[in-house]
Order: sequence, then C-alpha cells, then structure tokens
Amino acid sequence: MAATVSHANSERVVYVSDLQGTRPGFFTKWERLRHGRFHWLSECFAEAMGVFLYTYPGVGSTAIYVIGNLTKESGLSSLFQIGLAYGGGIFFAVGLCAATSGGHLNPCITIVHVLFKGFPPLKALRYIVAQILGGYIACLLIYAQYHHVLTTAEATVIASVGEEGLAAINFTPSGPAGIFALYAPTGSNLGQVFMNEFVTDFFLALVIFGCLDPSNVFIPPHMALGTIAIAYASAVWGFAPVGLAANSARDIAGRLAAMTIWGREAAGNPRYAAIAALTNIPATILACIVHELMFVDSDRVVPQAQREFYDVHALHRRRGPLLQNGDSSPGGRDQKEYVDTIERV
Repeated sequence: MAATVSHANSERVVYVSDLQGTRPGFFTKWERLRHGRFHWLSECFAEAMGVFLYTYPGVGSTAIYVIGNLTKESGLSSLFQIGLAYGGGIFFAVGLCAATSGGHLNPCITIVHVLFKGFPPLKALRYIVAQILGGYIACLLIYAQYHHVLTTAEATVIASVGEEGLAAINFTPSGPAGIFALYAPTGSNLGQVFMNEFVTDFFLALVIFGCLDPSNVFIPPHMALGTIAIAYASAVWGFAPVGLAANSARDIAGRLAAMTIWGREAAGNPRYAAIAALTNIPATILACIVHELMFVDSDRVVPQAQREFYDVHALHRRRGPLLQNGDSSPGGRDQKEYVDTIERV
C-alpha cells in the first residue's frame, strides 16, 4: 500500500520525543534495535500479547461461569458477562497492540493479508505461532490462578455424582476442561455446528473489513475498536451456545492448554476440533472477497479522520526525513524500515 501524507497534517507533526524528551540510554538503544534487526521480535510480541489480552478476560469469565454451574452457585457469571469479557478483550488487544504489529490477532486475518494484501508468508507464519503462544500462556495462567477453586469444584462434583460423573462431563462445555478447550455441545449435529461457525465468522470478518475501509465515513478509526468489540460480543451472545470458536489462535491455544493439563483425551472430537480451528479461515476469505466485490469503491473520498490515521504511520520519524527530501526509494536498512511501516499500515 502506498503511503501518502496530507499536506495539512505534514506541517504540524509532533513526535512523542518532542513531548517527553529523551528516554534513558538503554531504552533508546533498544528502540533503535527494535526498529532495525529485531523488528520481528516486537511485532511477534505484540501479536502474542494481543491474543493474550483477548483470551485472558474471556476465558477467565468462562472459568467462573463453569465453576458456578459445577458448584450450584448462582450469579457468578453469565453468557452476557462472557460476551462483554471477550468484547472488552478485543478492545484492549487491538487498542494496545495494533500500532506495533498491525493488529491481526487471528490467523485467518493474517492468511487473508497473505492472499490479498501482499503480506510476507514467512512473517505470517511467525505471526500465527505468536498468536497461538499468547493464547496458550493466557490459558495456563488462568488455570494456575483458578487451580484451588477448580479443584474444590471438582471435589464437589465427585461428592455428588462420583468420579465417573465428573469424567462424563469433563470434556464438554460444562466441564473443567471446557473452560479452556472448545467442545461441541453434547448431542449436537456437527453439520449445524459448522454452519453456525461459518456464518458467524463471515459476519465478524465482514464487520472487520468494513471498519478497515478507509472511505467508511460512518466508522472513523477511533470508532473501529468499539465496533469490532461489539461485533465479537454480539457473536458470543447470539451463537456461542451452538458452538463457536471464531479465532483459530484461541481455539488451538485452549486445546493445547487442556491437553497439557488433562492429557491427549482433552483434544476432544477430532471432527469438531477441525471445525473450530479451520472454519473461520474460508469464512474470512469469503468475507474479504464479498467486501471487495460489493462494498469497496475506489472513487470514494477518504475522510480527514482516515487520512490522519494513515499520516500517523507514514510520518513515523524513522522515515519522515525521506518524505521531506522527496526521496521515495530509500535503500539499505532504511528500506527495511520503510517496508515494515507500510506493512503495519
């Protein structure tokens, strides 16, 4: 994507260092490295942290919901709270991490960028691994935080229905393992589950691409966070009971965490595992194609709010002098920094 700078904004650029002064020596040196040879590390960290921030509140809210049901204590959580938690997690994740990595936070978004946006495949692979790692760490931390409460809940179930009763529900949405790994509801039709997953993922992706449309005057950049967060919360409220993953990183990370805790049996039904992990990819690709064919209009005017958003990326100090000198073909390490900036845009 070509980077352009609106003339009005280029005359009044204020950098963070203009407001906060020079940072301590170590931070300055590290920042130089982070923008150079270690640029991939900060980007992967941002992707991992983004999925962590999305998974942590969502799975945490699910944990207390399941534990409350196991111990017959009412009011501890609800589907509404879980939806709010995931929506809030999306808001935090994109808001804090997107400026560093581009805010993919989902393998299907990264794959779409490879197919249609020229995103480097090797970089995409690093992103996907980082995304899964972030979700995995979040799940294990939640297990550690809830370990005593979860053990108490399991003891309550065993006292009521015995160990066989606990084993019967453990690897279901109602069991302890269901806090972390996603399982299809007992007795559900996998064809219906697939349809539910596909349509909901298509809906989410269409909202995301609509928010990213630079000509969308109704959703300026500062409203995109809330819009996407509400979309995810709405998906949870409306369709999670049927079986919904919506994010391969969240699904794979949670399943790996459950297998780490309870062993291979926690992998669950392999057919549903494939549906949860893979369905969002073709659904997102289809949503991207539909958006490009039916909604994108190259002749629309780009509003000022969107132009300012792109200016913030294009006027990054690491390549600002290139614009001032009129040089559109930077070389050497500057070329690498230039490419990284454009990729983030």
